[in-house]
Amino acid sequence: MAQNNGGTGNSYLHYLPYSEEDEKLGMLCTTAGSTDVPPGAVYPPQKDKHPALFRTVAEGRVLPEFQIVYILRGEGIFTSGGVTYPVKPGAMLLILPGLRHCYRPLIETGWQEYWVGFKGRYFSGLLEEGRLSPERVFFETGFHESILSLFNQIFDEVRTQQPLYQMKACACILCLVAEMLTRERRREQPNYYQKIVGKTKYLMEANIYGAINLSSISEQLGVSTSRLNEIFKTYTSMTPYQYYIHIKIHKAEDLLGQEDISVKEAAYKMGFDDQYYFSRLFKHKTGVSPSDWRKFIKQP
Repeated sequence: MAQNNGGTGNSYLHYLPYSEEDEKLGMLCTTAGSTDVPPGAVYPPQKDKHPALFRTVAEGRVLPEFQIVYILRGEGIFTSGGVTYPVKPGAMLLILPGLRHCYRPLIETGWQEYWVGFKGRYFSGLLEEGRLSPERVFFETGFHESILSLFNQIFDEVRTQQPLYQMKACACILCLVAEMLTRERRREQPNYYQKIVGKTKYLMEANIYGAINLSSISEQLGVSTSRLNEIFKTYTSMTPYQYYIHIKIHKAEDLLGQEDISVKEAAYKMGFDDQYYFSRLFKHKTGVSPSDWRKFIKQP
């Protein structure tokens, strides 16, 4: 269902159908739209254009799906899980399924919002893994052309509903989630973290053929080993050791592409005394054995 909310500028809304084929994707776009609410207006405008479940947004509701709401103009309030946040332009609100929430603009300012609703096992998995969390539902993201562009791409897809529009819309939704989470993390973490992580990566690359020595790296950076581990994992979602193994295996892939080097030689060159351990680790990281990797990359 698509409606134009007369009297509110360029506002519009879509509640979307989806097929069994769409459901198999594991991601579904359920609704998308824009509302431009002038000062003094009732919120949401023209409630009867929304399904009953969605109408009580200003008083409080529980939805069976996710939503992201992006505020472009005006101010208001957002309450989720019993916590109330003051909303200003550039805020992103994350609505989680089953979590009671409400939001509305201030009567003095009104506001303009973009929103998209979505569901599916992929997004539920993000919630189960803790990548999405009831403790992180309000994001002071700010204005970014990349975010506006993603919303506009979603709006274009749901307006026309061309074949496989659900897949394209969901790809944009996933990018929206990534923008929301990464911008928040980068805003929270000081430049000090970036410098520590960057220097650690440099020292690892410089010693790519040896063995990792976190004590030596920590000493050069002037932090404790435990603090280095904490900073590195917070910034990259990997421990220093996990990252070091990743770049060693990536380098080993390059070595195995050379005509004059064997798997055993590649293992030793990368600092592995045990060729069989190297082979197991290589297969775990790449999905294929070193010998099969060589055959693959040498195919005509």
